[in-house]
Amino acid sequence: MITWDLDPVAFSLGPLEVRWYGLVYAAGFFLGYYVLKLAAERGLLPGMTKKLAEDYIFQLMLGSIIGARLFYVIFYNPAYYLTHLIDILAVWKGGLSIHGGLIGAAIVTWYFCRKHEIGFYRLADILIVPLALVLVFGRLANYVNGELWGRVTEVSWCVEFPHADGCRHPSQIYEALYSYVIFIILLVMEQSKRFAEGVVFWSFILLYGTFRFIVTFFREFDPTDPALLGLSLGQWFSLVMVGIAIWWFTTRGKHRLTRKA
Repeated sequence: MITWDLDPVAFSLGPLEVRWYGLVYAAGFFLGYYVLKLAAERGLLPGMTKKLAEDYIFQLMLGSIIGARLFYVIFYNPAYYLTHLIDILAVWKGGLSIHGGLIGAAIVTWYFCRKHEIGFYRLADILIVPLALVLVFGRLANYVNGELWGRVTEVSWCVEFPHADGCRHPSQIYEALYSYVIFIILLVMEQSKRFAEGVVFWSFILLYGTFRFIVTFFREFDPTDPALLGLSLGQWFSLVMVGIAIWWFTTRGKHRLTRKA
């Protein structure tokens, strides 16, 4: 048994508290910009310039946060937010959906690529790799925050969180571990330069959806989650991710999934 005793605040600037979770988000966008800039300098993204990279990362940040928040508000707790409209803006109180964040990011990327005539999958394949790494630290930050804990268990590595009854599965750590596995797989795929455009991106969608669906069985359901048939809303969205990814690979299978020699 492990007793949780961590400080979610990284440091304070007067009355302002800077939390580890916020630092992870900020570092993630900086990492995305660095990878994007490096890819542009190496000629991997024709048409991409330093100025466009800066504009895109800013738009991506807004799109992913807005998508994550709206998804949570609309699907997870609409009754509350209909009567507390101002709280929709209070993202610092929590309530972000990674599924919504991915949709928001995808919409921003699609629009940006279409406007500037940049290959969508070429860009998505490059950026999805650092995103997987950011998810690792994002889940570790959830653990530091003492949130999104797992179900009650008697395993020797269970954790006692201050605001939860009983000893719990450290599901945040489980999610960090599978995110790291996904990161390694995608990194190897992307570095090999063997796969056709879109394969790395859709591999992430397939792998994340599958792992997230399975690990959520160890996670305590949010009381506001409109669970259906014993599955959380997040699991249903994960199944949708898996289904769409399988459809893409099936239809793409009529062509080549690897680059032409």
